[in-house]
Order: sequence, then structure tokens, then C-alpha cells
Amino acid sequence: MASLLQITKAHKSYGDQVLLDGADAVLSDNIKVGFIGRNGAGKSTLLRVLLGEEELDSGEIVRSSSLRLGYLRQHDPFLPDETTLAFLMRDSDQPNWKCGEVAGQFELKGAYLEGPIAKLSGGWQTRVKLAALLLHEPNLLLLDEPTNFLDLRTQILLEHFLQSHRSACLIVSHDRAFLSATCDHTLDLSRGKLTTFPGKVDAYLEFQKERRVHEERQNASLLTKRRHLEDFIARNKARASTAALAQSKSKQLEKLELTEIVRDEPTANIRPPRIEPRRGHALRCRDLAIGYPERQIASDVHLEIDHGSRAAVVGDNGQGKTTFLRTVVDSLKPLAGEVRWGFGCQIGVYAQHVYTSLPESQTVLEYLHKQAAFGKKDQEVLEVAGSFLFRRKHVDKPISVLSGGERARLCLAGLMLGQHNILILDEPGNHLDVDTVEALAEALLAYQGTVIFTSHDRHFTKRVATCIVEVRDGRVTNYNGQYDAYLYKVNKEIEAGERELATERTKLPPEILKASKAAPRRAHRNERDARKEIKTLERTIAQLDEQKRSLNAELLKSTNATEALRLHNEVSGLAEPLTEAEERWCQLQEEIEGAA
Repeated sequence: MASLLQITKAHKSYGDQVLLDGADAVLSDNIKVGFIGRNGAGKSTLLRVLLGEEELDSGEIVRSSSLRLGYLRQHDPFLPDETTLAFLMRDSDQPNWKCGEVAGQFELKGAYLEGPIAKLSGGWQTRVKLAALLLHEPNLLLLDEPTNFLDLRTQILLEHFLQSHRSACLIVSHDRAFLSATCDHTLDLSRGKLTTFPGKVDAYLEFQKERRVHEERQNASLLTKRRHLEDFIARNKARASTAALAQSKSKQLEKLELTEIVRDEPTANIRPPRIEPRRGHALRCRDLAIGYPERQIASDVHLEIDHGSRAAVVGDNGQGKTTFLRTVVDSLKPLAGEVRWGFGCQIGVYAQHVYTSLPESQTVLEYLHKQAAFGKKDQEVLEVAGSFLFRRKHVDKPISVLSGGERARLCLAGLMLGQHNILILDEPGNHLDVDTVEALAEALLAYQGTVIFTSHDRHFTKRVATCIVEVRDGRVTNYNGQYDAYLYKVNKEIEAGERELATERTKLPPEILKASKAAPRRAHRNERDARKEIKTLERTIAQLDEQKRSLNAELLKSTNATEALRLHNEVSGLAEPLTEAEERWCQLQEEIEGAA
């Protein structure tokens, strides 16, 4: 199995924050790796290093000469009025039938393929970027939180593609369901170290848990043995007849070493508002039409949600989930009909844009005091702040310096300090790490009020939801079934579409099918991409040259035969990657000169 990327003794810091501390890892071809770790651990920074956008403080990244990196772009590379098909052909330099074939795997057909990209929703534009990425035929895909803001259908389409795609992948995600479906290896970044595990993320987390339990038991056994030895030595060292035996036991005692157990990092412990449970209908919609003056999203909405329910609002991006939530909380007026809340409903809202519009000049503590219900004591506010990991000096931080994840936690902390018996949550899991999402799910399960929420995280939705509200094709309806049944339905629809695509492909002219099978895998690149890779290769060559010179200098000074053999082997091991890097550099220079 060939190595595509090798990370060796990587160090990277920002000020006092150490992200990588002697980290090592190898990424091999055809292996799909789920990359996990806490928010702020340094996962995105490492991806930028792998892409050549940042450099390590020390250590090295050795890249195979055959490496073709693919990265999902966050910016929009589209031209004004450009259609999806025109963009894919321009970006990939592939023929229209090939672009249409790959686009079809993401349900980009008809008006979605032939129409202007600018009219597509953000989720559909992400599908276009994914199709463009795959048309470049990379052999290592780097995906940084690909499920954020992707609707369920697009997530499943991407899953299906990755399951059948033969290239290697490194996927950063907090979505355990997505990682479990796509990745058979796990890479964990914690406290500056990289840990590789040859199994799925759930198996890795279980392994970590079992190992910690084993180490704790082992330490407890050693402590018991140590006490027995200490007691024996104390009783026998002063007696001439047993002094020698006591001395022997002292040596045994010195050899007993406890295993250092790495404790879990602090985790949010979310406590929901204490409210009186209510009965009856919390929300009623009658003859409701939602949307905007220039465009209606859905009409003839008749919906009832009972107190105590936890309703998941589901549907593809662009279908109107957020529009529906905005309408029921009265931040968007209905086009027709009515929205009626039950008597005594106190509504708390967490919207996707909330954490970006916080008062920058306030501190964490000042913001929480303003959000707290009347009568909340200072100690209660501090306890809630601490439960969301704002402790000691962190409560005095100005909001302007908080990260996305910290802002999301702050907004949720503000909600928990209220007396809301209705919570409206629009994508609450975005920007939160796995542990905080899990803590939020536990809190909502214990909450005695009503929750109406949207989420792209299937694990979270499955745990929390008691009923499903589907927004689709201009309708908003109670889906009569559990979330698992809804997932099954969506999967069946996607599989039917994939069978239809496969059937259509067999109808292509024989010469195109033959060309598709015979076409060599090649990476299309423009001059800018080539020059960027040359720059990365030059750094790699310089690092390998320096390492080789250093080893040769040590070899000349060495007088120990074993050490000399080891140094010789290390020098020999550098020959192949150095030759590959130099040959690739020459190849790229020829490409650029030929294009010119």
C-alpha cells in the first residue's frame, strides 16, 4: 500500500497555543480516514499545512510524486450568468457528457444542470463544487466539515459516492453517522498528538474508553501492591533477620510504575431551563402560506404540534425549513392564514445567524446577565457559564475575540438562563464539537418543554426527535413515522435515482462508453495550480536535502557500527522520496513551459 502523505515530528503553535507537538501520521492510497478532535485542536490548521497554505514550525510533510490533492473550495468560483454545465466544463476541461455523468451522481440534472448557478441555493451550489472537485480525479480528497449546511439528501448522495470512490479521503467531521458510513480508519488529534486507529470512529471511541478503564484498574492494583510492600518494609526493615528481605522488597517497590492516564478535556454539562410541563397544543397553523412577497415557498399548511413534543423540521436545502421557522416565531409575516401559539407559551430562539450578530463590546458575563430571566442570582449565571466551559477568566472575555464554537455555546447558555417553555433551534449543532452536541441532546431529552428544531446531524436528530415535520415541494406536513423511517424513505428515493442514472449511462453512444473506460486517470490543472505544487515541492526537496546532509554529517562522525548502520539506512530511505519529488518538479516545469 503506497504512502501519499507522511507527517513526521510536526510542530505548530500560535502564541502560547500548541496545536501540533511532535505529531506523526501516514495517509495511504485508497484509505478513507475520519479526522476527529475537539474544536480548536488544530484539525483545520493541519489541513491548511497539507494544502501548502501554511508551514509547520518544525517537522516535515513528505508528499508522494503521484499525489493529486482535491479540496472542497469554500469560495464561489463561478462566473456571472454561468450555467452549471458550462462551469463544470470550464473548471475541469472535461467533455459535456463526462461532466453530466458526474453531476448526475449529485442529482444535478435538467434545470439544475442547464440553468444559471446563481439561482441555485447554497446547498445545490455545494453539490456543483463537489462535482467539480471529483472531475479533477484527485487520489486524496480533503473534506473539512463537508456535512455542515448540507441537507440530508446531499449528505446521503455524498456518502454513496465516497463509499464507491476508490481514492483516499481525509474527512474532518463532527457527524459520527457520516464518518461511520464513509470511513474505515480514524485519526484523532488531541493535545498536539496524532493517533491512528485501524477502525471506525465508534470502535475507536469505545477502544479509548476500554483502555482508560483498563489503565485505571491496573493502577488500582499497583497501588494496592505498593501499600502492601510499604507496610511489609516498615514492619521488617529494623529487624536483623528480615532486613535483607525488606531491602529486596524496597527494590520491587521502586520498579512499580503507575500508568499516566490522560484525562478527558472539560466537557459542556448543559442543564435545561426548569419549567412547568404543559398539555394540549403548543402550535397550530391553519391555511398558512409562507414565503416572501415575490415568491411563495409553501401553502395550505395545516399543522399541530403538542406541548412536550420535540419536532424535527426536515427537508432539502432551499425547500423552506428556515422560512417556516421564521414564520412561526413572527420574524417573517405569513402570506396567508394564521400561526397560533398556546396560552402562556414563552419562546426562545436560536437561529443560524445569531452567533454572528452578538454584541461585540460585551463580555461573556455581561451578555449572560442580560439574557438571564428576572431573579436569576449571580451564582446561577456563573454556574451556567461554567457548564458551557466559560470558567474563571474566560467569563471576562469580550465577545469580539470568541471563536465560532464559543459564540454558539454562549448563545445556547443565554437560552438556558431563560424561562422558555418553547425552544426554536435552527441548526444548533453547527460549530459545536461532538461532546457539546451530545451534551445538548441530553439536555433536550431532559427538558420538559417543547422543541422545534432543524439539524443536519442524523445522530443528534435520531436521539432527540419525537416527531417529524417535512418541508417539501411547497407543502409542510407532519410525517407519519419515526426518523429512521424517514431516512429509509430518502435512501430509497436516492437509490432509485442512481439506478435511473445507471440506465441512462448505458444508452450513451458506444464510442463515448469506450472512451470513458479507456481514459487514463489524469489531473487537469491550470498554471496557477502547477506553480503552487512546484512551490510545495521545492520546500519538500529543501527539507529532504537538509535532513540528508545532517544524517551524512552524523554518519562521518559515528564510531559505533550499529549506529552507523542505522544512519546509513535512514540516508538510503530518503533517496526514493527525494528522487520522486525532483522528478515531479521537472515534470511540472515541462508542463508550464509546454503550455507557454
